[in-house]
Amino acid sequence: MAGPYFRKGLLAAAGLLVADQLSKWWILEGLRLPEKGSIELLPFLNFSMVWNRGISMGIPLGESLGRWGIIVLTGLISLWVAKWLFDTAKKVEAWGLALILGGAIGNIIDRFLHGAVVDFVHLHALGYSFYVFNVADAAITIGVVLLLIDGLRPDKKGPKNAQKVGDSTADHKGESS
Repeated sequence: MAGPYFRKGLLAAAGLLVADQLSKWWILEGLRLPEKGSIELLPFLNFSMVWNRGISMGIPLGESLGRWGIIVLTGLISLWVAKWLFDTAKKVEAWGLALILGGAIGNIIDRFLHGAVVDFVHLHALGYSFYVFNVADAAITIGVVLLLIDGLRPDKKGPKNAQKVGDSTADHKGESS
């Protein structure tokens, strides 16, 4: 049986996927960024066209896996995330998983259609330049942060509080100190 947040999580993932693909369509077809290369929007923000053939942050794993290997690997990870979303009963965890799932599928679509991920958001300031990214990448990052926050929060059934549950009635004979 699906967890209580599965349907909402799938809807959120689908909404994110649509927003990601619309933004990439606009960058490629409306703004025609590949022809322009880069457009300065603000002193710290450009739209800069980058075709990411690697994995996260340009890690060149694509050279050894190839286009289809990355698509298959990301697809398998997406299925695992979807199963996790199906099983979870935790709201924050579900939102994190939905963001990761929608973002991963958005980037899979790019690799399938273009052979690379369409990256275009370029933040830079004070001589520092951040990796160029897209809506899907931002969603995946936020999703991972949500999972980390959720994992660090105390849980009544978590290992940090496991002993507290049985302290009042437990017989502590045989415990070492």
